[in-house]
Amino acid sequence: MNFIKVVGHKWAENKFVCVGLDPVWDKLPQHLTSDSEKEGDPDVIFQFCKGIIDATKDIANSFKPNTAFYEAYGTDGMIALERVCEYIQATTDVPIILDFKRGDIGNTNLGSARFAFDVLGVDAVTVQPYLGKVAMQAFLDHADKGIIVLCKTSNEGSDEVQSQSLGVDGVKLYEYVAKQVSDTWNANNNCLLVVGATYPKELADVRAIVGDMPILVPGIGAQGGDLEATLHAGLVYGSLDGLIINSSRGIIYASSGEDFPDAARAETQKLNNEINAIREVMRLAA
Repeated sequence: MNFIKVVGHKWAENKFVCVGLDPVWDKLPQHLTSDSEKEGDPDVIFQFCKGIIDATKDIANSFKPNTAFYEAYGTDGMIALERVCEYIQATTDVPIILDFKRGDIGNTNLGSARFAFDVLGVDAVTVQPYLGKVAMQAFLDHADKGIIVLCKTSNEGSDEVQSQSLGVDGVKLYEYVAKQVSDTWNANNNCLLVVGATYPKELADVRAIVGDMPILVPGIGAQGGDLEATLHAGLVYGSLDGLIINSSRGIIYASSGEDFPDAARAETQKLNNEINAIREVMRLAA
């Protein structure tokens, strides 16, 4: 089934939270790492992620492992990543977003797409648009997969490039990317965009450009994005869906003790409840 349809079913169940699975060895609970002989032990990383997955799989809209947090531990980390993806697929109905922000020439992208879709079997990937549509066709041709294009990222300093005006008409780069993806990249109806919660005005701009195209929103939680402002800026009028709200550190490191799965579940449920409470106020006010 097309990734966007899968996510749509999650929205219909009032599930909006994407749980980031980003293991950092020094932040993992000590009871998991204390007996390990080496940093990056794939069994430890897997057990940590498994605890989060088991605790949140009935609440999560999606799971999002960022490859950098696995690549940091070399072969061991990649073994862990593969095990994490296999486990999600075997034990849940939650889609996987592989956050690897690829985007090279076409032949290189063929390898990246094969790694994501054939080796790991994920449901969606994040990509960057700098090399243009022709290069990105290796991803876009996977009609059943979600292709999530960086548009206005949540990090401090993203304005340096993404908010620069193009030509005399004053269109900003992120606006141009949003329009191009919406108008010319989305022939298979499998494109999404990334817009950070730390930029609600820009999120509203993008929503006005792309209509009901789904948007992945990082920046809630540790990065300080305002949830209410984000939802008012980005939810689709009428349905009040269309956003995948990511939280990583705020969920997976909610506790450093043996209760870390329960703490992760509580934070996921809290965020999802807050989203739906705001949506209900918006619905009543409409």
